[in-house]
Amino acid sequence: MKKLLSLILALTLVVSVFAGCAKKGADQTQDQGNQQQAEEIKPEEGASLVVWESDGPELEYLKFVAQEFEKKYGVKVKAEPVSHTDASGKIAQDGPAGVGADVFAAPHDHVGKMVSAGLIQPVGNQDDIRNRFVQAAIDGVSFEGTVYGYPTGIETYALFYNKDIVKEVPKTFEEIVEFAKTYNNPKEKKYALMWDVGNFYFTYPFFTAFGGYVFGDNGTNKDDIGLNNDGAVEGMKYFAGLRKIFDVKQKDANYQFMDGQFAAKKAAMIINGPWAVAGYQKAKVNFGVAPLPTMNGKQPITFSGIRGLYVSSFTKYPNAARLFAEMATSDEMLAKRFEITKQIPPAKAVMDKPEIKDDPIVSGFMAQAQNAVPMPSIPQMGLVWEPMGAALSTIWDGKEDPKTALDKAVKTIKDAIAIQK
Repeated sequence: MKKLLSLILALTLVVSVFAGCAKKGADQTQDQGNQQQAEEIKPEEGASLVVWESDGPELEYLKFVAQEFEKKYGVKVKAEPVSHTDASGKIAQDGPAGVGADVFAAPHDHVGKMVSAGLIQPVGNQDDIRNRFVQAAIDGVSFEGTVYGYPTGIETYALFYNKDIVKEVPKTFEEIVEFAKTYNNPKEKKYALMWDVGNFYFTYPFFTAFGGYVFGDNGTNKDDIGLNNDGAVEGMKYFAGLRKIFDVKQKDANYQFMDGQFAAKKAAMIINGPWAVAGYQKAKVNFGVAPLPTMNGKQPITFSGIRGLYVSSFTKYPNAARLFAEMATSDEMLAKRFEITKQIPPAKAVMDKPEIKDDPIVSGFMAQAQNAVPMPSIPQMGLVWEPMGAALSTIWDGKEDPKTALDKAVKTIKDAIAIQK
């Protein structure tokens, strides 16, 4: 019995020692990880960077960051105009050849696709993003628990209205239809309401107001597509009915037409996002921003998106690229970005600044953001845009009934997903 007790005590001691060593090793690993994240990195010798961002205020902002970055680190940065929606495709082509951007902007719904294709690097300091940014931004630039992006803005679209034309903001689409009867003048290209009708991004609220959706389980279930359910079909019937107040063919009822007419003070109202604010202010349009009106008493839900910067997997200067992305998304720089772009900053400390949260334009978008859902970021989302755009075109132009057009689009999406597997 004494021998048995001695053996048990010896084994207990051995287990305790190993457990202690394991805990010490885990703690050391954690400490090393924290130390690595906190460690100050420096740009590579002879580094120079190319960064991509959409032309307009966003690019103007990155050029400002580029100047500050060169002052601080002595690294030259060339900011080039590449649409953030095109950047992931372009980096896939140019990156392997060594001619792509080191840092580029992209919407959050491209993250899954970019990670799967090996186009982007994880963020160097994961804790910084998780601690400083709102949860929606963190989720948007993450994939399977890892943060890959540096958030620059939260955006959704809402109703822009010309205050000199619209004296009372409509609460329902039915009010807009009534207003159009007295305001519309097709010869002068004056319309009560305009939007990019063939763009699924802008037209998605007509699905959600009646029960349509893209993917089930909060945008994560590729096998559950709700774009041709009964609600989606009803929504597209309502959408098609608005041709009577915006009688322009789909190919002409595009973003450029809408944007130009509002800037020219001919469109009374448009559906657009915060990226357009600076341009309308420059055009001296007296405008306001409000949540989208209801449709048949139902609240439309818009897409929300997280704009972010991503470090290319193909960069020759990962340290310099990371430092640039970190500088561009510091609290100080995001406050400057708001000043230039008027887009909602995703950093908590910046968002709480009085000059931002009390801004009348920002408050309009924030109100709509209460009725917005993030675009799905799974790789299959990239297969949705083209078929749905084609369906919207045929429905708007009366070439097919909503049910037929949507069934075709969903079949195309499902077939593409099957091939992707």
